[in-house]
Amino acid sequence: MEFLPHWISTFFTAMTPIGELRASIPIALGSYGMGVIETYIISVIGNLVPVIAILWLLEPISRFLIKRFNWANRFFTWLFDRTRKRHSVKFEKYQSFALISFVGIPLPVTGGWTGALIAYVFGIPPKRALWQITIGVLIAGIIVTVISKTVGYVKFITVG
Repeated sequence: MEFLPHWISTFFTAMTPIGELRASIPIALGSYGMGVIETYIISVIGNLVPVIAILWLLEPISRFLIKRFNWANRFFTWLFDRTRKRHSVKFEKYQSFALISFVGIPLPVTGGWTGALIAYVFGIPPKRALWQITIGVLIAGIIVTVISKTVGYVKFITVG
């Protein structure tokens, strides 16, 4: 996104469902040469924007779909039953620590987006889930920043 200021590109990259801040921090530090604090703050905020939307919109949207479409009702029933059956004992045992840890360890398919979906599936109230996910995102941001600065970051090649 060469036509946008680097901080806006960083913000939008942090909003992406797979990349999140695991992508925005190395790109901002490596390709854009942004400062560590600026990169961290913009990436964390960008990562949390879709989380907030997911936490407050997923339930009304799924309720709407369940009422109007039989396939949606079957899908959500299957998803909730299957997930809760497989993971509820572990999740209830570790409660807040489970969601914070899941979001805070920057691995593929972990992060704010998935954390918000997990919170919805396990019925964690949005306000409580937001605090837990925020703590996880802050931790993940620190880990990715430290790794990016100490181990090195990917220098992305721009064609132009």
